[in-house]
Amino acid sequence: MESSKVVEALWDRIQARDWDGVAGLVAEDAVVEWPVSAERIVGRENYVSVNREYPEGWAIRVLRIVADGDEVVSEVEVPHEGVGVFRAASFWTVRDGLIVRGREYWTAYGADPGPEWRVPFVEAM
Repeated sequence: MESSKVVEALWDRIQARDWDGVAGLVAEDAVVEWPVSAERIVGRENYVSVNREYPEGWAIRVLRIVADGDEVVSEVEVPHEGVGVFRAASFWTVRDGLIVRGREYWTAYGADPGPEWRVPFVEAM
């Protein structure tokens, strides 16, 4: 499976709560980093568990997937009932049809308000 399709399938399976299917896309020794919270997830089992145990009420909406060979970037929106909307920019490395490495930047939509000095130059989204 081409690398962009692996990442597309990953998000589809996470949305479907198909945890065995997610495991089938992630290398046993995969490493996924979350720099915003300064956490590193080591191994397929931990990656699947972190996603499986996340409190319910969420959905995944893929905004875009861009690939260049084994390197894939995805942007997703994750609305969560009662908590708000999250966004993630994820950088994946795929080898032989498996995700071997990831770096994901998760944040709540609008969580980092712009400073006053930028007001004359920007508009609210």
